[in-house]
Amino acid sequence: MGKPTVASDWLAGCSGCHMSLLDIDERIIQVAELVDFRSTPITDFKEPDITGVTVGILEGGINNSYNEEVAIRMRERSKILIAMGDCAVFGGVPAMRNFFSLEDTLRRAYIETESTDAEGLIPSDPELCVPTRVRAVHEVVPVDIFLPGCPPEADAIFYVLSELAQGRMPELKNDNLHWN
Repeated sequence: MGKPTVASDWLAGCSGCHMSLLDIDERIIQVAELVDFRSTPITDFKEPDITGVTVGILEGGINNSYNEEVAIRMRERSKILIAMGDCAVFGGVPAMRNFFSLEDTLRRAYIETESTDAEGLIPSDPELCVPTRVRAVHEVVPVDIFLPGCPPEADAIFYVLSELAQGRMPELKNDNLHWN
């Protein structure tokens, strides 16, 4: 049997979870020896293999129709799906938008911001994705592993990936979520 395959993508968030993945430092070599990274937002391949992957990782909340499509595709193509980071697990900071109407948030973002020019307009092209209420990944697709943190600690990410690479489901509680 070959190495487990891993794909990842980011949705509505800051991309800090992928930076935390890189923060596992030289242990990334250990992980790369155990798994085959197929697609990530920071590599040339952007979508999981059409034939599927062993592990899919999603970071960020779901705040528009395109994010929904990405989450559905990742779930369909992954045996195990990880929601990585508070945005993916709970909605995180992007979900603060849910306290306001979508119209108010778009007006603030595109018209009222201090950096917007006098001609500021809310984009309205049929080619654009449709904004939605911000949701955690599990509100759109089933999730197998929840890895919270803003971002999750590099040690926790390493633990999860190394456990999965060895064919074990990681047990995320107590010290397995926090290292000192």
